[in-house]
This record gives sequence, C-alpha cells and structure tokens, in this order.
Amino acid sequence: MTRIALDAMGGDRAPDTIVQGLAEAIKDKQFSAFLIGDEKRIGKSLERYGVGRSVELVHASEVIGPDESPSMAVRRRRGSSIGVGVRMQKEGKVDAFVSAGSTGAVMAFSLLTLGRLGGVNRPAIAAFFPTKVGFSLVLDVGANSDCKPLNLLQFAMMGSIYLSYSFQKESPRVALLSMGEEDSKGNDLTLATHELLRSADLINFVGNIEASRILDGVADVVVCDGFVGNAILKFGEAIIDYVSQSAKESVRGGLKAKLGGLMLKSSFKKMIKRMNYEEYGGAPLLGIDGVVFACHGKSTPRAIRSALISTCNYVEGRVNEHIREELARHTP
Repeated sequence: MTRIALDAMGGDRAPDTIVQGLAEAIKDKQFSAFLIGDEKRIGKSLERYGVGRSVELVHASEVIGPDESPSMAVRRRRGSSIGVGVRMQKEGKVDAFVSAGSTGAVMAFSLLTLGRLGGVNRPAIAAFFPTKVGFSLVLDVGANSDCKPLNLLQFAMMGSIYLSYSFQKESPRVALLSMGEEDSKGNDLTLATHELLRSADLINFVGNIEASRILDGVADVVVCDGFVGNAILKFGEAIIDYVSQSAKESVRGGLKAKLGGLMLKSSFKKMIKRMNYEEYGGAPLLGIDGVVFACHGKSTPRAIRSALISTCNYVEGRVNEHIREELARHTP
C-alpha cells in the first residue's frame, strides 16, 4: 500500500481543507496517510471530518510562509512541515510527499534532500492545462527560468513517460511551445530544441505549437522553459478567475440579466469545471529522486483529493523507475 506524507499546514485554509481532502481521498483510494504539522490543530480537524483512526500524526513545529525565501527556509526551517515531509521520504518512511505550501520551498527541500534522478540534468514542475478534449501537460512551469536544449528534451521525455505510466496514455503527442508552428520560427533555444526533439526516438514529436493552440488539445505534452511556462500558468489562472467573477456579476443586474444568467448557469458551471485546476490536483516535480507533488495554495478539498489519488497512481506506475531507465538509454 502506498504511503503518503501530507503537509497539513500548507495552503491558504490549512489544516481544514487538507484534512477534508484527505477524508474524501481515502473513500476512493487505499493508501496510508501521515499528516504533518501542529498536532493540536490537526487533531481538531481530524475530529471534524471523522478520519482520526485512518491516519498517523507527525508533529512539525514550524510552517514556511508563502513569502519566505526558499533558500533561507532550507537553512532555517528544517523542522517545518515541508522539511519533515521531504526528510521522511529520504529516510524511506513514506513513498511520496504532497504539499500545498510554498512551491519554491518544496522544490528547494526536495533538491537538497532527495537530489535528482540519475541521468536528469534539471527537474521540472509539470502542470495540467485543461483543453477542449481533456488536458495537456505543460512543463516546465517555474523550476528553471533559463534552459538549454537538452533540458527541454528531457522535459519532453519525462512528461511522455509520466502520461504513459500514470495515465496509460499511449504514445503521447509532444509539442514545443514557440512563437509559430513553422520549424524556422522561434529563438535560439527553440530552434536548437526542435532539432533534438525531431530526432529523439522515445517521444512522439508533433512539431511546434503556439500558446493559442494549447487549449485545442493538439498535444498531450507541451515543453517550454520555466519562465515562459510560469507566465502562461499565471495568466491562465487569472483568466479563470476573471471569467468566473464576470459570470457572477452579469446576473446581478435587472430581471433580464438574472433570467439570462439562470439559463446559462449550467453551461457556465460545465465550463468552469473543465477549466478548474482542482480537477487535476497537484503538479509533480519530475526528475526529483523521490515522489513529490506540489498543490496550489488555494487548493480546495477536491483538489487535495485529486492530488492524493494522482500521487498514488504515480507511485503505482513506478514512473521514476521508468524515467531513470529511459533517460539512461535515450539521452544523448
């Protein structure tokens, strides 16, 4: 049975949201959970959601704030819920760690404590983007602002392997994010990366993709450097919030507006659900020598539930073993 350490103190509404998400997850998936954080605060949440007997508490006296420097946190916050959770995996006490705390701190602790998988040059943060036909996995979305062609090639390989073994996606389509679909368009990085991806045996490369085509679902994996990926991710989140808020404001007018809003309510709900990050849960840190999932700080209980189930699937699919093996065979 998969053993997961869960940061109970990470996120805007911890620990209640975290515990509620855990309560929903253990109804649908069998795994052992270790909740890390302030035992008194966690205990009250466990009683509230009736999961006290299903988990083991691990006390952590510190919490890393969202504005704290990751590099400083690694040196000064070893007793934090993130530090304790990553260390539990290093010591073999758990198979994975999940946190909705500071993504920068999660990555910093993971790199320092767990290190990189053999053969991986740089780890990447992979995030799911909703599309018209399902989802696309975009990486990197923030771990590496500056990349080399080899980095993007490895991102493509890791993303393909992740979808193949965790989601049973056969021959995932890989695209390179660029300023045009033509082979000749792009900067030095994308032009050089295009040549590497086109000649790579492991991946099903379908060519360049513009940002506007991601939502069309023409690729299963989209690779880019972390600077570009993070900008797209943040803009996408803002669009979701804007559409949701605009829909609510549009029905606050007169009678006609309210009647129109009621008629469109079902359609809006379906659209927001398809666009919402909580359908996909957390983002795996691909290339780390361990299993670490980072969740959004605003994660709802449903998002935490999704992240925990995704983490179980990752462990059960032995994704890291496949990444290590395939990169050793195919990296130039």
